[in-house]
Amino acid sequence: MKKQKSGTSNTMWGGRFEDKPSDIMEQINASIGIDKRLWRQDIAGSMAHCEMLAAQGIIPKADAKKILKGLEQIEREIETGAFTFKRELEDIHMNVEARLKEIIGDAAGKLHTARSRNDQVATDFRLWVRDAIDELSLLICDLTDTLKDLAKKHKKDAMPGFTHLQAAQPVTLGMHLEAYVQMLERDLSRFSDCRARMNECPLGSAALAGTPYPIDRKATAKALGFDRPTASTMDGVSARDFAAEFLFACAQCGVHLSRLAEEIILWSTTQFGFVRLSDSWSTGSSIMPQKKNPDAAELIRGKTGRLHGNLINLLTVQKALPLAYNKDLQEDKEPVFDSFDTLSLGLQAMRGMLESASFNTARMLEAAEDGFTTATRLADWLVMELGIPFREAHHITGTIVKMAENKGCKLHELALSEMQGVEKRITQDIFRVLRVKKV
Repeated sequence: MKKQKSGTSNTMWGGRFEDKPSDIMEQINASIGIDKRLWRQDIAGSMAHCEMLAAQGIIPKADAKKILKGLEQIEREIETGAFTFKRELEDIHMNVEARLKEIIGDAAGKLHTARSRNDQVATDFRLWVRDAIDELSLLICDLTDTLKDLAKKHKKDAMPGFTHLQAAQPVTLGMHLEAYVQMLERDLSRFSDCRARMNECPLGSAALAGTPYPIDRKATAKALGFDRPTASTMDGVSARDFAAEFLFACAQCGVHLSRLAEEIILWSTTQFGFVRLSDSWSTGSSIMPQKKNPDAAELIRGKTGRLHGNLINLLTVQKALPLAYNKDLQEDKEPVFDSFDTLSLGLQAMRGMLESASFNTARMLEAAEDGFTTATRLADWLVMELGIPFREAHHITGTIVKMAENKGCKLHELALSEMQGVEKRITQDIFRVLRVKKV
């Protein structure tokens, strides 16, 4: 491939380079198509950095004023869609800086004093992930509130509890839904822990070794809402474990949504008949007019794979990187952005499905009486009322269950005399524990 002579040095990299990047190099190197989502955080970080530079006397206050005013204009332009992102400028940082120079002239070049794109992007990314955690936490709380309301409404509605997807013991729909409340509250805790751990500011790390300018890292950290500056400048620019932790929290929350989605899918079948989804959260078939498919739940279940894949993606990117910054880390944002989008959509869809769903509690009660779900109650009654050791009570109960199974009836439909043929001390009182009733 022929070199593409530019005739002038690259404006981004200074006098070291004479030639422009090849078209393919520009394509693989540019990240603006992805990292333009950091624009708000990039401008906020630049404003804090500019104010610190002026306060420390590193740049003139008059220039700082121009820079801040120019950044405010850029912020408005991006918000209104008037800003043009250019691939040849590689990333959000250089797009903002180039536009700033168009607005205020050479004073724009002073903004990059005492910083590098390495600490700049590390700061922007932490700010973005922090904002994402706050937004996801609100969505998790919304879904948790919906589940709590439904659990309270159905706290007395009996249904079969399952192990191995086999009817096990009677529970209530409220108990079942409350289990997902607990899962989501742990998810919320994981995001909170991630936020606390990552809330340190890399700004001032520069490329990797800090800067000789008399900067005030505590001031920029405070201005941006961080608890403190990062302790190591080398770690500050290269650490992405906060992003991996965020992706794990997303993946684990996705697993919980997927489990609930699976149950909604099962419960909405004719065979279960436990729940009916509204038309707003269902789709039909192009060939079978009777079909009503729980596609929203299926898509939530399916998108869990994306959340898992994104976590593996970033872990793989990091696994062999020497200190400090490496260009591989440009691949850190796309999986994080995608996981945020995927999980936020899933949380909202799950809430919408549940809020508009109707539960067939009569069918649930009927199902709770199938599968001999009160057998454990029978064994416990033998232990508590007759003093029979549990292992013996378990054997007696199993024999009675087999008897009912052979007759094709439920436990409470057996005659007292039939049960007494297995254990003569059983009394009429046994029937109190054999029926599943509304709690």
